Amino acid sequence: MSTLIQPPSPGLRAPAAEAFLRFENVSKVYPTAKGPYPVLDGIDLSIHEGEFMCVIGHSGCGKSTLLNMVSGFSTPSDGRVVLHGNTITKPGPDRMVVFQGYALLPWFTAYENVYLAVDSVKPDLPAHEKKEITREHLAMVGLTDAADKKILQLSGGMKQRVAIARALAIRPEVLILDEPFGALDAITKEELQEELLTIWNTQRCTVLMITHDIDEALFLADRLVMMTNGPAAKIGEIMDIQFPRPRNREEIMEDPLYYSLRNQALDFLYSRFAHDDVE
Repeated sequence: MSTLIQPPSPGLRAPAAEAFLRFENVSKVYPTAKGPYPVLDGIDLSIHEGEFMCVIGHSGCGKSTLLNMVSGFSTPSDGRVVLHGNTITKPGPDRMVVFQGYALLPWFTAYENVYLAVDSVKPDLPAHEKKEITREHLAMVGLTDAADKKILQLSGGMKQRVAIARALAIRPEVLILDEPFGALDAITKEELQEELLTIWNTQRCTVLMITHDIDEALFLADRLVMMTNGPAAKIGEIMDIQFPRPRNREEIMEDPLYYSLRNQALDFLYSRFAHDDVE
């Protein structure tokens, strides 16, 4: 594994020195009719508290498996995933997932979906505080006027806003994003990227995000993990994305460094690790 390190830029947020979330020599093997299938092999990765990290790679490289192990939906075959010094073995409210498919209750309103999450995690909180938290997070994603609409009445972008509000309303320590904007049109995607960064700049939870969009990763992330192809995928390179925060999309895209990083990522994905089945 190699790391692409760029010189620090003024205004950068310095990450904490100690690793907050760690993959320690993690491998994952699935049983199949043809025998064991190794998905991941020897993953070592440290993520700092408050860091925004993106993971990119072709289909079958184990990106979703990495996220499932952080969320507690899956466990490693070898090694371990550690949060706060404790091995992750099951899901918990300290880690919340936003899926591409929303995973909302369609017969509930936007407000009810968020409130239900807050109530489930913080049942002893006074009702007026739970209502305030719900309204606050719907407002953060611009859904105050749509709070009483059923999920079935909302557009794809609005549904994803509800999913983000629901995840952040319980104030998780780790926000796990599984290609949350992949199904959205380009304009809506950019709007939600901006909103996500605005909220993250306020709450500063640790973010681990899967993406297939290099430009998205360069705009959002502190570092970009690029995976080799499966089976037995490894971390190929880790790219430091040294743009000051808060970030301005227009300013970043005028920076020569942006195109240098973009070309390095393209070379990794489409020359050195080209794949017939590209996400």
